[in-house]
Amino acid sequence: MQKRFRSIVVLTGAGISAESGLGTFRDKDGLWTKYDLQEVATPEGFARNPVLVHDFYNARRKNLVEAAPNAAHYALAELERRFDGQFLLVTQNVDDLHERAGSARLLHMHGELLKIRCENCDSVRDWRGDLDLATACPDCGASGGLRPHVVWFGEMPLYMDDIAAALETCDLFVSIGTSGQVYPAAGFVAEVRRGGLAHTVELNLDPSDGFSLFAEKIYGPATDVVPAFVARVLAAG
Repeated sequence: MQKRFRSIVVLTGAGISAESGLGTFRDKDGLWTKYDLQEVATPEGFARNPVLVHDFYNARRKNLVEAAPNAAHYALAELERRFDGQFLLVTQNVDDLHERAGSARLLHMHGELLKIRCENCDSVRDWRGDLDLATACPDCGASGGLRPHVVWFGEMPLYMDDIAAALETCDLFVSIGTSGQVYPAAGFVAEVRRGGLAHTVELNLDPSDGFSLFAEKIYGPATDVVPAFVARVLAAG
């Protein structure tokens, strides 16, 4: 890869935040080995047992507040600052570590853990504390309708039109820290390949389910491989 790119789309998953102490989902010791996703990450699970779901996300919120961005987050923020073409960071992560590292041109396709949404009035608010059934909505005042502003399984991810437009025109697509198991994000590389214009790169601890679709594959800890790759892109101009 010794070329100058005009438009970059970066996709990040849980693997980029693992070295910051945030649990991943698909690894052998990931969150789904400790919790049933049908109970804590679906609308049906929330309807059955909202107390369990609130407790789960309250614990994750505390974990996130105590975490800090790592070298991979900072490297992507540097790439955004120094790259003079179009740049978009799409993250499957609900944490705010990209923002804390300095990233600004990003979309949270699966929502944000430090925000809440009211099912009664559709308002979205920043929220760093605990949430329960008695918590009143800051906007409409109703209790019992607040939920984490995250996309659960069976729900439509956010910003899909914006993401599709960026994938259509990018000439470098980089996937970082993803399992390749969760759609629609797992299908982004195939969308880019159909256009035939973009160089595709996987940066991961281990090969993802879709590793064979990438033209270039680099494996290792995110804090090692992401800064090194960013340096290569910036050196190419």
